[in-house]
Amino acid sequence: MKIECIKDKLTSVVSKTEKITTKNSTLPILSCLFLEAKNNNLIIRATNLDLGLEISFPVKVEKEGVVAVSGMILNSFLSNISGDKNISLEVVENNLYIKTKNNKTVIKTLNNEDFPIIPTVSKEKTIKINPKEFAKGLKSVWYSGAFSSVKPELSSVYIYEDGESIVFAATDSFRLAEKKVSIKKMKEFNHFLIPLKNIPEIIKVLEEAEGDMDLDFDKHQIAFSYNGVYLTSRIIDGVFPDYKQIIPKEVKTSVIVLKQDFINSLKVANVFSDKFNKVNLKVDPKIKTFEIKTKNSDFGENINKLDAVVKGDGVDINLNFKYISDCFQSINSDSVAISFNGPSKAIIVNGVSDKTFTYLVMPMNN
Repeated sequence: MKIECIKDKLTSVVSKTEKITTKNSTLPILSCLFLEAKNNNLIIRATNLDLGLEISFPVKVEKEGVVAVSGMILNSFLSNISGDKNISLEVVENNLYIKTKNNKTVIKTLNNEDFPIIPTVSKEKTIKINPKEFAKGLKSVWYSGAFSSVKPELSSVYIYEDGESIVFAATDSFRLAEKKVSIKKMKEFNHFLIPLKNIPEIIKVLEEAEGDMDLDFDKHQIAFSYNGVYLTSRIIDGVFPDYKQIIPKEVKTSVIVLKQDFINSLKVANVFSDKFNKVNLKVDPKIKTFEIKTKNSDFGENINKLDAVVKGDGVDINLNFKYISDCFQSINSDSVAISFNGPSKAIIVNGVSDKTFTYLVMPMNN
């Protein structure tokens, strides 16, 4: 293999693909990038067996060929050289020679025949979709999943169609986040579960996409492709809980408060929270107050009263500080609505002007 290309473009692609590689003592090839030069393009692939990423871009190919090289070494090298516009890569006797105007480097290679095949998903069920909107859906809910492999269906984001929306949902059984993203009418959009550990890298790749992308899926894989980028992820074979049943059908108490006031109050309250991250929310409709309280036997306590619109019955409820504060990243409204249905029932948090996101939190025991 022998090619010449623009250094900044190569550096950018290597940086993206290297994030997919993984250190594996039994399969060292998974720490490598697979480079293939053909048809005046350089194709760079990476996989950790759960995720696979392939990016193709134009280069000057003097000699076609393939090579597998350490992703970490190649990325670190390219990220730390500057001042050169063009760069050449050549494979000679199992070594990758890299040359710029001011630099010459040799990197040892691995046996490229050991590199795993990245699955190709059939194009029979291709769907056109906005990648940034899909990434927004994932980003809005994935933190609510369970970061353990005991129940794979809870360690994933559940995605399905509901009318003119794609719905993203995640739960760890103590809280649940749901985000609806508007789409054009689709045919045969099956539901599927994407593993949580794959979500951050999927978001990073899709957030940089422009225009529409193709989404393809089968029983075992989902694939995203656009402008020379092909990303595939394993999907979970499981049944997501029927979470609609646990969303309260009525509201006994409602509170509307400025989001930033609530966030600031929770930050102060967290200074005095106990080892269980317990925060107490108290609503007194008689004097129209919304009170946030934390107490720690070692440090002290904090009580903060917020201006709020209060309706309904009085409520005194304990919640996990982290669980309630996580959701604000997904709410675009300036004000949030908090709905209560009694002291032992789940609370619901929504943006006042954005009904596409719903967040449910179960209370803590006193």
